[in-house]
Amino acid sequence: MAQLDLHLCARLRSFTLDVALTVGAETLALVGPSGAGKTTVLRALAGLRTADAGHVRLGEAVWFDAAARVDLPPEQRSVGLVFQEYALFPHMTVAANVAFARGAAPVPLLERFGIAHLAGAKPAGLSGGERQRVALARALAREPAVLLLDEPLAALDTHTRSAVRDELDELLGGLAIPTVLVTHDFRDAAVLADRVAVIVDGRIRQVGSPAELLADPADAFVASFTGATVVTGHATPDGRGGARIALDQGGWLASDRPASGAVSVAVHPWEVLLDAAPPAGDAPRVTGIAGRVVPEGGRVRVRVGCLIAELPADALAELRAAQPEAALHATVPPQSVRVFPRRQDDLQPEVGLTP
Repeated sequence: MAQLDLHLCARLRSFTLDVALTVGAETLALVGPSGAGKTTVLRALAGLRTADAGHVRLGEAVWFDAAARVDLPPEQRSVGLVFQEYALFPHMTVAANVAFARGAAPVPLLERFGIAHLAGAKPAGLSGGERQRVALARALAREPAVLLLDEPLAALDTHTRSAVRDELDELLGGLAIPTVLVTHDFRDAAVLADRVAVIVDGRIRQVGSPAELLADPADAFVASFTGATVVTGHATPDGRGGARIALDQGGWLASDRPASGAVSVAVHPWEVLLDAAPPAGDAPRVTGIAGRVVPEGGRVRVRVGCLIAELPADALAELRAAQPEAALHATVPPQSVRVFPRRQDDLQPEVGLTP
């Protein structure tokens, strides 16, 4: 299987995009906030936008090379593209939409995606998940060497998103071609992708498996995208190779990692422990009245001071039963406190509390 190799540079409104990636027979998710350059990369790969510099190669085939003045049009690139809103032709049936890519309705493809029974239906009568399957079948009808997906789950409501995400994961798993998925949702990326590339302001911050990004984020921004709560503070070496961090929002934490000066601290909600009784002595803690509670499957997330904790719903109810308005004490094991030199863009719109 040919490897996709890209290096794209493009001047955008607020920054210059500069992204280099290689993608084998896998799904790579390009994850980042809105306006980070994700869709620009996808459009440049598909030939819908010309980069200012760089190259796009699939094995020995050159699709784009600015220096050599090579820029193949979309129809000469072996690409299947699934748009965010699917872009199905509303006046065509499912069979006609899929057949549009190759001139004849590929019945085996309809059967493979479980939409053969919908062959005569039109997009307006389909559910979100069904429309997605039709769009994916149409993209693959060309038998492309590369598959591109632009926010494939964004058009779905919350009720169906999880189920359709699992279906898409199963379908992508059997393709064995370079697949680039654009999303702003790390949960989608964690389910669907073999590797994740975090992009911010046109630059790649980190590339790795979802597990690697969770366990060892390169910076606080990456940590926030994996679901960590990011707070700020001032670190003082503890003399044992770790640090004591006085948090700007109140309380303090200990880390087993060295740090000094102004820092950002990342903590995942499931690593925060809550107790109604304060820890003994001068142990690290954040204290506060339990705030907004958000259901998270069979668990809940709750804010205590500047931290967010995730715990079983019955455990929170038990903590609050005796004294509903009493303060709770949040603690975090030092090995779970990730500390980074503070950067201006560390604090992002909160993702840790939302389900």
